[in-house]
Amino acid sequence: MKKIIQTDKAPVPIGPYNQAILSGNTLYTSGQIAINPENGKLVLDSIQDETKQVLENLKEVLAAADMTFENVIKTSIFISDMHQFSEINAVYASYFNEATAPARETVEVANLPKFVNVEISAIAVK
Repeated sequence: MKKIIQTDKAPVPIGPYNQAILSGNTLYTSGQIAINPENGKLVLDSIQDETKQVLENLKEVLAAADMTFENVIKTSIFISDMHQFSEINAVYASYFNEATAPARETVEVANLPKFVNVEISAIAVK
């Protein structure tokens, strides 16, 4: 049985999908981009600010399922320019304990929704 997870503290989906689905004890989040949920505007001032907004959005989706980054077992990071990896990784590292960090992949892609620079999704377990 699946449960739809939704919060107004993260951006509303921009298509026919939900912010996350809880199936049993496993949460599957949709990819988050740097939309400020308060005003609906993209945060693109710097790659660091953009990545922070993405992770703040993800944090709120996790919280809506009564989880934190400690529950995350896998992330997928999609970036438009691998040359920005170190800046993205530095912000990402501030959200996870290195000793218990999740598995992940980082993939460079040609384009992302709304032509942003970074998108992150996660799988978490209670």
